[in-house]
Amino acid sequence: MTSGISWRVAWPAAAGLGLLASLGFDPVSLPFAMVAAIAGLIWLARGLTSARKRVVMVTGALFGVAFMGPLIWWMNAVSTGAYIGLVLAETLLFVPIMLALRASARLQWWPLWGAAVWVLGEWVRGQVPFQGFPWGRLAHTSIDTPFASYARLIGMPATSAVLFGAACLVVVAATSTAWRTRGIAIAAILALAGLGAVLPTGIASADGTRQVALVQGDVPGVFLTWPPGEIFQLHAAETDKLAERIEAGEVPRPDMVLWPENATDTDPTFDEPVRARIEALSARLGAPILVGGIFDGPTIETAYNAGVVWTADGPGERYVKLKPVTFGEYVPFRRQAGFFIDRLGRDIPRDMLPGDESGAMTIGNTVIGDTICYDIAYDDVARRAVADGAQMIVVQTSNAAFTGTSQPEQQWDISRLRAIETGRWVVVPSTNGITGVVDPTGRSVERAPLHEPATLNAEVTLASGKTPAFVLGGPLEYVLLTLGLGAWWFGTRQKDS
Repeated sequence: MTSGISWRVAWPAAAGLGLLASLGFDPVSLPFAMVAAIAGLIWLARGLTSARKRVVMVTGALFGVAFMGPLIWWMNAVSTGAYIGLVLAETLLFVPIMLALRASARLQWWPLWGAAVWVLGEWVRGQVPFQGFPWGRLAHTSIDTPFASYARLIGMPATSAVLFGAACLVVVAATSTAWRTRGIAIAAILALAGLGAVLPTGIASADGTRQVALVQGDVPGVFLTWPPGEIFQLHAAETDKLAERIEAGEVPRPDMVLWPENATDTDPTFDEPVRARIEALSARLGAPILVGGIFDGPTIETAYNAGVVWTADGPGERYVKLKPVTFGEYVPFRRQAGFFIDRLGRDIPRDMLPGDESGAMTIGNTVIGDTICYDIAYDDVARRAVADGAQMIVVQTSNAAFTGTSQPEQQWDISRLRAIETGRWVVVPSTNGITGVVDPTGRSVERAPLHEPATLNAEVTLASGKTPAFVLGGPLEYVLLTLGLGAWWFGTRQKDS
């Protein structure tokens, strides 16, 4: 067992390690920075096995705030209050995570128990508060490393466990007094990386190709300042340009045209001029359009953030965003918001209601798996779409609120990892970027220029099969969650030895 660590060492170390963990994500993207940070946190947990509970709690909180504060600085684009609230909520969740890690450090086979605890902590962060915030997961840092391929084999939660295991081996190699033990630990790290380097990635049973057009209409100025209908006009105009290029023989006719999230801020179901324009565009293109927009809800106080398949004959299948963003798309306790009600009422006048169906829907002769913005970070959203027959994944997104921040790149990396996990092409139509295409190896095939109108045309291969992660990922996650709870329970009943 690691010798005892005082709070004078633990607290500043935890803050420094949290900051180091944040460097593993855009805009820095320092390879293995979070693995190194977790190794340090494991060392602290093992050195605090006999410390007072409040020392451990503060250690977890300091790591959490130093990690989440820089990681989601972009949330200030929504509001300073939303940023502070989300950081505080996430910071509080790192308190029980640290207590559970300290408990697991008391047990034999502590690397296994600790990995399960970490996955449990990530799962909880993805569930609460409200619908959770599954951002900043250890697995997300595997992109562009040999460990990314584990996502296709065992899924994202278990990939986090593998990386945690690698961090544990770093601790063993750094702290063991026996050279043989150090050598075994280093060999095991190299073996994990080597296995990842040779694990296959790619399409899950190729099943034909489709020509896809992604329209990025751009936005007319600063977020929330443009007149109603302007963003629709930009996307319609860019789609007209696409039609002109098709008619001139410059680009192939697409099987589908994909618009981003919020490409229209009025409901085409009732806005006759907008509806007529969409249907005319679809007729001219000879292809269906996936329209992302704000659609009226059952009351004047509610709305849906949805993607609707639209043809010359009118609207068809619809996907409603499963995970609307708290304080971004709906306001919990709106009546009790008190002091903040004026700001919230102005910026979020209606609450977006969540959907209850998967994003698998037919557009033309293809089944796509639609996700909307933050949806892509939730494992169950992609799983449900693939289970219902999705042959490719679409991420309709509007990052206009986060222009100039690291949020779009962070989300793009999650989309790339999701392509590896599902064995499917992932296409991302965005209002002003990042619009792009990702193949099932996680490679960025093409990206549109940022903050200007653009259209991408890509031939994508459809998938009809399932990756091992689809079969193994869910059960492995449940096993790890159970082991994590067990580690916390058994570890709290162990005396330091």
